[in-house]
Amino acid sequence: MSDLTIRVGILTVSDSGSRGERIDTAGPALAAHCEALGWPVEERAIVADERHEIADLLRTWADEKHLQVVLTTGGTGFALRDLTPEATLDVIDRQAPGFGEHMRAESAKKTALAAMSRAVAGTRGRTLIINLPGSERGARENFEAVADLIPHAVQLLWGETEHHPPH
Repeated sequence: MSDLTIRVGILTVSDSGSRGERIDTAGPALAAHCEALGWPVEERAIVADERHEIADLLRTWADEKHLQVVLTTGGTGFALRDLTPEATLDVIDRQAPGFGEHMRAESAKKTALAAMSRAVAGTRGRTLIINLPGSERGARENFEAVADLIPHAVQLLWGETEHHPPH
């Protein structure tokens, strides 16, 4: 599976980031990690913590851009405006709870705060969507916890001969 090219989108969810009041470091860190794995990051965006905006972009990237993986960063905690999991649940066809469970289990080895993550994962059509924390460290560590699972998931979603989705 090492020759599998995985087309990725990275969505940063942050009120202050969307207004230009905070520099996003988690999104670029995830992009660098994906590119180091040979996975081109074809879409990147920063949106406010607005459920419909998050859901609309997830739908577009899955249905129109045909991305194989969408990583979200931010909006997975307990703050009242943290609505990324709800927006993700609005758009996915099938849940993939093992991703969130595995990320929380790995994070719990480093911090008890891992139990407060509400991150979810699932599929919309052939697109795997995974919620990650908003901090650079949290996003990177959680991504590293599941990165080895992603190629197999993509291969199952796209089939043995369909590694390259339509553009």
